[in-house]
Amino acid sequence: MKKGFTLLEKYLMGPMSKLATYRPVRAIMAAGLASIPFTIVGSMFLVFNIIPLAFSGLTGLFNDTFFKYTDLYMLANKCTMGILSLYFAIVIGYEYTKIYEEEGVAVNPLNGALLSVAAFFMCISELVYKNGAFTVLQSVTDSAKVINGWRVGGSSLDRLGTAGIFTAIIMGALAVNLYVFCVKKNLVIKMPDAVPPGVARSFTALIPAFVITIVTLVINGVLVALGTDIFNMISIPFGFVTNLTNSWLGMCVILFFIHALWIVGIHGANIIGAFITPITLANLETNIAGGRIPFAGEFTNSFVIMGGSGATLGLCLYLVFLAKSEQLKILGKASIVPSIFNINEPLIFGIPIVYNPYLAIPFFLAPIGAGSIAYWAIKLQFVKPIIAQVPWPSPIGLGAFIGTAGDVRAIFLALITFFVAFAIYLPFIKFYDIKLVKEEQETLKAAKEAA
Repeated sequence: MKKGFTLLEKYLMGPMSKLATYRPVRAIMAAGLASIPFTIVGSMFLVFNIIPLAFSGLTGLFNDTFFKYTDLYMLANKCTMGILSLYFAIVIGYEYTKIYEEEGVAVNPLNGALLSVAAFFMCISELVYKNGAFTVLQSVTDSAKVINGWRVGGSSLDRLGTAGIFTAIIMGALAVNLYVFCVKKNLVIKMPDAVPPGVARSFTALIPAFVITIVTLVINGVLVALGTDIFNMISIPFGFVTNLTNSWLGMCVILFFIHALWIVGIHGANIIGAFITPITLANLETNIAGGRIPFAGEFTNSFVIMGGSGATLGLCLYLVFLAKSEQLKILGKASIVPSIFNINEPLIFGIPIVYNPYLAIPFFLAPIGAGSIAYWAIKLQFVKPIIAQVPWPSPIGLGAFIGTAGDVRAIFLALITFFVAFAIYLPFIKFYDIKLVKEEQETLKAAKEAA
């Protein structure tokens, strides 16, 4: 086990810790966190709109009342989930530029956000190159509508939704780096000190805006001439990654990395989440359109890690009601309320689970076991897929019920995965409990002898 911890430190903790310090990764993490309120709000209105699908007895009532206002309240969904890549473009540009600003580079985060959005929007319109000329695509068929280059899916623009998140990330990073390059090389227009800051800032971004525009147009123009464009080029490699992570094996690997980082004291959910959040959000939209992808939205918090990373809710309940060790009892009572809402740092660092050879194995196995059951339950259509984003602290069963738009079976699935995770922990925590009791008794005996 000690060798195992050493290997994790050397080959996982070190590289991932370094990766987490990279500017783009920090910006992506910030964008993922910033998008949470919008995805939750948009999802709640979607759930409300499809309640009759889960409870057919309400169909008549909804048709006579709420559905008369569907086009109004569903704007909340279209303007959040429907344009989620735009939020990513704004936050990536702002946060990435802010990091450079904090490092002493004379850039402005607001300029960075606007330049990022501009670069991203130049990748949205679809063009074709024919007979030596570029023209915007016009195509209206039963399966797709492209009007003046803008592809419309349902009632929103396809490329502004979750499908465009990766493009927003790449173009935001490109725009900010070109902006920083121009500033470092003094390729900016400097105004006198007497000029108001707002005016001076706009002129400072003028040359970088030209550079970013020209670079983006040239790259996109070359790709269009070759029969593709920036958006499609970016989607190819990320589409492969998405398909890989949506497999059962890919899910297991993701859960392993999250918990391997936790074992050595690093917040694995935050680091790995920076990379998988765009994927789970894209999968969420696919499920809304009729897909059946298990690994979508808050799949892990709903079915896998009840009580927090490591699926420790059952472990916490054991500490409260069954533990013999006074240390574990006190810790369990102090941690039970946070654990109900999927917050378990008190357990991870208090038991501790970090660097603990007695609990490291179930900390890995419990989430993978629970996740595997949930994955195949959704894949084999025993339970509906997640179509709505819910707050990650949602208690056991509630998040699963809302996320699947009212599938009662999702509650039972969450309970099943909870008991599976608890069963995995049980022999390990019993052994560890006995060990601590012996240590406490020896300590007490030594204190009495000393007295």
